Amino acid sequence: MRIQVNQNILANHINIVQKGISTRTTLQILDGILIETVNGKLKLTATDLEIRIETYLDCDTIEEGAIVVNSRIFGDIIKKLPNSLINIVVKDNNINITCENSEFNILGNSPQEYPELPAIINQNSFNIPKDLFKSAIRQTVFATTLDETRPILTGVLLEVSDCVGSFVALDGYRLALRSIPIDIKENIKIVIPGRVLGELNKILDDEDELKITTAPGHVIFDMGDTVVSSRLLEGQFLNYKDIIRKEHKTNIKVNRKELQDSLERASLLAKEEKTNLVKLNIADNQVIIKSNSEIGNVNEQIYSNKEGEDINIAFNSKYLIDGIKAIDSEEIELFFMGSLNPCIINPVEDKNYTYLVLPVRLAQEDY
Repeated sequence: MRIQVNQNILANHINIVQKGISTRTTLQILDGILIETVNGKLKLTATDLEIRIETYLDCDTIEEGAIVVNSRIFGDIIKKLPNSLINIVVKDNNINITCENSEFNILGNSPQEYPELPAIINQNSFNIPKDLFKSAIRQTVFATTLDETRPILTGVLLEVSDCVGSFVALDGYRLALRSIPIDIKENIKIVIPGRVLGELNKILDDEDELKITTAPGHVIFDMGDTVVSSRLLEGQFLNYKDIIRKEHKTNIKVNRKELQDSLERASLLAKEEKTNLVKLNIADNQVIIKSNSEIGNVNEQIYSNKEGEDINIAFNSKYLIDGIKAIDSEEIELFFMGSLNPCIINPVEDKNYTYLVLPVRLAQEDY
């Protein structure tokens, strides 16, 4: 292989494919990036057998070829070279890299050893505006669990029905649900690994549309020059619709930023305790937020528009703040059904997002 390629463009595409490399792999070949010439372009591929990222960039191809090269070493070299034309020559699994006054010779691996993508038969495809997809990821993926003993909850459920796509994440303590319009008649129900969505969020820009293709056991995200494919999570996702109740005894409307700021200040002391505990006293038109630890206590007070009964309730402050931060609306509404039942949070101006968080059980005198 013999090519010429722009340093800055190559460095950007290396940064994209490196998101598909796991630090926990035991197969040496998976530490590498597969570099190959395809139809006059340079194609970079990285995989950990769960997620696979392929990206294409322009290059001047003098001689076709392919090689697998260590991702970290190759990436570090390219990123440190001057922003100029790079000459890459591959011969007998050796790769020669020259750029202006710099020259590197490093050992690669045969491309025949690199795992191939399993044949995927297209089943359903649909397009989503990238900015809409990114906001759905941002508002849900944080609520997935990191507990590998419940693998299905490490992913986000995408359920499409009647041209509405619902993104759902839950970890046993909170639930995030975002609905967006999707122009497809078929019903779809898949669980996408949270890690894949997190990496996608870093790669996606806000322009144009993303093409999503689902097939048995796999999902493919096509961004044009970059394609991300992933295995789907298998198992039965919890019936989230049964968790979100419609009835409530108390509801309050508050300014989202005021509540978030007050909770973040209260959580400064809450973090001293393992439970991150904050207590909310909701009465009249006020929400009083309290937190205390061995080193002191804090009292915060904000205005609210309340309907229904007074209530005392406690939460893990992190779970409460995470959901409120994910909301873009200026005003939010919180619904309560007693101090032992989940709190449901909705943006006042947007009925397409719901966040549910479980309270912490306390004796009445502890408030």
